[in-house]
Amino acid sequence: MIKAWMSRSVAALALTLSIGVGAARAQVVEIEYWQYTFPQRVKAINELITKFQQANPQIRVKHTDLPYNDYRTRIAAALPAGQGPDVMQLFYGWLGDYTRAKLLQPLPADVFPPARIDAEFFPMVREMKVDGQYYALPTAVRSLALFWNKRLFREAGLDPEKPPQTLDELVEMAKRLTRRDAGGNLTQAGMAVDPAAQDHHWWREVLVRQFGGTPYSADGRTVTYTSPQGLAATRFFADFFTTHRVAEVGFMTDQVTQFRSSRAALTIDGSFRLAAFDGQRGLEYGVTTLPTHNGIASNFGSYWVNAITTKATGAKRDAAARFLAYLVSPEAMELWLREVGELPARVEVASTPANANHPKYGPFIRGLETAVATNFVDETAQRQIMIDFVDRLKIAGASVEAALAEAARAEQALLDRANSPR
Repeated sequence: MIKAWMSRSVAALALTLSIGVGAARAQVVEIEYWQYTFPQRVKAINELITKFQQANPQIRVKHTDLPYNDYRTRIAAALPAGQGPDVMQLFYGWLGDYTRAKLLQPLPADVFPPARIDAEFFPMVREMKVDGQYYALPTAVRSLALFWNKRLFREAGLDPEKPPQTLDELVEMAKRLTRRDAGGNLTQAGMAVDPAAQDHHWWREVLVRQFGGTPYSADGRTVTYTSPQGLAATRFFADFFTTHRVAEVGFMTDQVTQFRSSRAALTIDGSFRLAAFDGQRGLEYGVTTLPTHNGIASNFGSYWVNAITTKATGAKRDAAARFLAYLVSPEAMELWLREVGELPARVEVASTPANANHPKYGPFIRGLETAVATNFVDETAQRQIMIDFVDRLKIAGASVEAALAEAARAEQALLDRANSPR
């Protein structure tokens, strides 16, 4: 049945993509694709480009990957000068920045019918729709899950096959898994904490909602996480490193290093981390869905998308649309899952028995059912506000209430600037 569906999808995709074939065959069109440097992503794109060019010999794709810290700066310099990518990868939370700067063009509706996208992709993808038009689409989507170190569980006298299922269990197990030396220095974290990584998402879209609050108003214009429920969720998060002392921000630099080196027993991360953890010698770990609270399950969804820049015109625009359509095809999504570990953005591809029941991918796929994608106005700045909140607790010794109120003031000002008439 799945094979039949895949055949129908590929056939439908081929029909949809019959754009300018005669003109394209007349001469080879070269387009540029840019993404940030991430080894698994680079390998996957190179494989997809090879497959695409075999099926489309009239199109050549030049692939450029750039260091993450330089990526946005290079794009901002290249595109206004008429240089750089025709198709580019960007974090979904950056879409507003790029559309306001007029660096992207709407995806052609004849190739990417909005109604079909709405029906076939996970709902979070609709954040890429502006005034009824899609500006970008992902090959894969992300959710969060809980990783646990089975060896450290055994050493602590815990069942290595029974990770925590609730937030209360998470705290109690983290306490048992924490180790400090005679001087009180942390040598093994029960729980890895890092607001610069995935924890700012876990706090915002998971904990705040599980405690009965919402991070923002329904229209996304007002900060609402200072409610009593939001404050309770924030206290729960802060208690890991203030009261329970099962974690330290900055321990061994970051939470990925902590978990990979078996110096942290529990961590929350995305499926994109599977390849790195699988390649770590001696790391025996499992993956489970995020712990619930009072029966409430929640998750954070995110994704990187592919978009056509305003540089692409004429034959290059047609070639760019054809390439982007291949990047979001079922075939590309399956390859991306195998190579990168990120989840197919099409519901039916993610939901195949092999994917949904996979011991490591499965928890992430199930997490998509309750995942909310934050409507960022400036993802980088909003993440920094959470980092600053933690610094106020650690360095300035502020109370959770005072630090959260300051974070809310800073973020509300950011939202007001983004939503003000231009």
